[in-house]
Amino acid sequence: MIRKCLFPAAGYGTRFLPATKATPKEMLPILTKPLIQYGVEEAVLAGINTMAIVSGRGKRAIEDHFDISYELEHQIKGGSKEQLLTEIRSLITKCTFSYTRQIEMKGLGHAILTGETLIGNEPFAVVLADDLCHNDDKGVLAQMAEVYEKYQCSVVAIEEVPMDETQKYGVIAGKLVDGTDDTYRITDMVEKPDPKDAPSNLAIIGRYILTPDIFEILRETKPGKGGEIQITDALMEQAKEGKVIAYKFKGKRFDCGSVDGFVEATNWFYEKMK
Repeated sequence: MIRKCLFPAAGYGTRFLPATKATPKEMLPILTKPLIQYGVEEAVLAGINTMAIVSGRGKRAIEDHFDISYELEHQIKGGSKEQLLTEIRSLITKCTFSYTRQIEMKGLGHAILTGETLIGNEPFAVVLADDLCHNDDKGVLAQMAEVYEKYQCSVVAIEEVPMDETQKYGVIAGKLVDGTDDTYRITDMVEKPDPKDAPSNLAIIGRYILTPDIFEILRETKPGKGGEIQITDALMEQAKEGKVIAYKFKGKRFDCGSVDGFVEATNWFYEKMK
């Protein structure tokens, strides 16, 4: 039911300067794969094969990564390193990649709105590549697709965070539905609240399934904190009608937008590989 996944990838990655001065943060590697490839693989496991990427200046490396490098493949053909390209070549074969540019950095809501021409009038997933998620049994997007199929409205992934970290996230309040212990119908959302103002410690992470009416809502959404168009403000309009579900996903998540999280992910995947 969900055919397309949007990847907002126009940000500057300033927390990783100078590494991200000329390299997109989405291309920073965890072991031998860039962050955005992990996100694409997660989308494929959810049955999605159309990847829509909102990029910006200096992001050509993303397009080149999801393309065939004939010279490179010719050089390693028949050798021991040829198998190292098997996974990315499989993604290139299975998926369609399309791109548009976000001219100004005006928040996640604006980035998603910029991707409207690539998505059209259908429900779609959103993956923030610097939130790296892993589950051996079923990926986070695959779990969320099942939730969407049941409730037919927007779905956001959430996890519990320490109360003194709520200012880093969009935070929700909600009521458990259908006797579950992991699925909430959202009643309130606050973008990056101070701990004393946070409605809970349930934080939205970088996985969404959105219904297409979100685009019209985003067009009408006024800039919020930091002068940015916040996706949480737009989702709150849907939540007022009971049309946003928060799902506490099963799996592990690494905040690879921070150096600490990036190192943690690298060490974890290295141990897993061994």
